Amino acid sequence: MLLSYLISEVLIILLIALVVFIIFKIGKLILKFILGLITNAILGIISIFALNWLFGLMIPINIATLIVSTLFGLPGVGSLIILRLFDVIKQ
Repeated sequence: MLLSYLISEVLIILLIALVVFIIFKIGKLILKFILGLITNAILGIISIFALNWLFGLMIPINIATLIVSTLFGLPGVGSLIILRLFDVIKQ
């Protein structure tokens, strides 16, 4: 009786530890993803401002350019430059 009670308590403790471990792993992945998006957004917006100021490309800052620069970062800004040079993006 006592042995089965002890085994069930140990199993419950191990199950709780496993759940906590999985929650922390998922939280870490979500935090890493969010920090990556924030980094891409900051680098993208700064680079668009710098390109507009230094080279006069006049890439508009609207929701579409913000989405591209946030999701794809500097390669997204590079594609926005190409689109602006071919006049696909208007001022």
